[in-house]
Amino acid sequence: MGLFDDFSKFLEARLDEFLQEHPELELWALEEQLREQEADVRRSIADLKVKEKRLQDSILETAQDVQRWHQRIVKVEAAGEVKLAAAAREREAALLRQGNQLWGQMEGVKARIVQAQDLLDQVETRLREVKLKANASHTTQATETANTTNTAGWGQSWNKGSGGADPLEQQFQQWEMDDELAQLKRNMGK
Repeated sequence: MGLFDDFSKFLEARLDEFLQEHPELELWALEEQLREQEADVRRSIADLKVKEKRLQDSILETAQDVQRWHQRIVKVEAAGEVKLAAAAREREAALLRQGNQLWGQMEGVKARIVQAQDLLDQVETRLREVKLKANASHTTQATETANTTNTAGWGQSWNKGSGGADPLEQQFQQWEMDDELAQLKRNMGK
């Protein structure tokens, strides 16, 4: 096991290094993970809505059965059939308990749908954020690539009014994006 663990740690370290050198791939992987999570949550919501509909149908059917048995109770009591009326009341009570259980299950499913919808909203928000960061990262990398040949050195001065891009500002923007990405990853891990 020790050799396998060491090898696994080695591979993870190399992967982390590679992703740090290629942040666009890291963003792409995160975007794909979010897309999969979004699809899973959407499927879960659809399944829960089907379950809710089935429970509603069962509740309606049970309510109709309760109504039918109540009418039977009234008829047999009017006819003076005490034993039959008692048995019908027991059946009606059992159906009412069943209806209450179904109602509780439906309320639980509704709560899970609300939770799943909240999760979907969070995933969609994170997905938009990652897309924005990926677009910004792509733009920043293109700018950095263009500026590598024109970077101001010690012998040159940078002037805000000159219309050129501030390399230090770009570096800080890149660092801030990387920091936000790391924060987003930590938040997703929770």
